[in-house]
Amino acid sequence: MVGRYKVITLCGSTRFKDAFMDTQKRLTLEGNIVISVGLFGHAGDSEVWTEGTKEMLDDMHKRKIDLADEIFVINVDGYIGSSTRSEIEYAQATGKAVNYLEAP
Repeated sequence: MVGRYKVITLCGSTRFKDAFMDTQKRLTLEGNIVISVGLFGHAGDSEVWTEGTKEMLDDMHKRKIDLADEIFVINVDGYIGSSTRSEIEYAQATGKAVNYLEAP
């Protein structure tokens, strides 16, 4: 398994910080390189809401998707917001596999 690591970018609402952390841990222990969000704006990281920062982070997340083999959507209770939907569409348009925490 050494040297054959799949790269997975996590996507989803930042209100689900605990689910992000649990999923990151699980996928890492399964032998994947996991790329996550840098800030949790809906879970208390207020810096996200300063002028221009959310736009930068959204664009940066698309670059993280570019680096990945697939994305893993953190969709607790089936929730997928507009930013996450945009990331799913981007991943699909660029040929990335899309997996979900909960079946959509």
